[in-house]
Amino acid sequence: MTNFEILGLAGGAAGLLVMIYLAVSKGERGSPLVAAMLFGGFTAFTAVAIWLEGPMGFIPNHTSNLLGVQVWYDLVMSVGIALFFILPRSRAVGMQSLPWIIFVGCTASIGLFAMVARLLWLEGQAEA
Repeated sequence: MTNFEILGLAGGAAGLLVMIYLAVSKGERGSPLVAAMLFGGFTAFTAVAIWLEGPMGFIPNHTSNLLGVQVWYDLVMSVGIALFFILPRSRAVGMQSLPWIIFVGCTASIGLFAMVARLLWLEGQAEA
């Protein structure tokens, strides 16, 4: 098994654990600290990947075959769905939409983690 296969399996396992946690969790709102930590960790992982593969290293992954294009479409649609649900809440607490849409559009999950961390923090401040 290659290191990349191990990383892929680890990511899948982590995602499965998160889904199980969300399924059984009774919490009404997530933690801004956890979202910020996920932002930091995934940003660091992405920085290493960009350092080693180059800033355009993702293009061959998404253009070499039909499954690669499907994964690209899936990523774009997932980000769109996330923004669809997050934007109304973020607007309700006074976040500017356009800068966040641009940030998320350019960075996908990195921007979403940052946006959710900020949103949860602002919602917590509004409740306090």
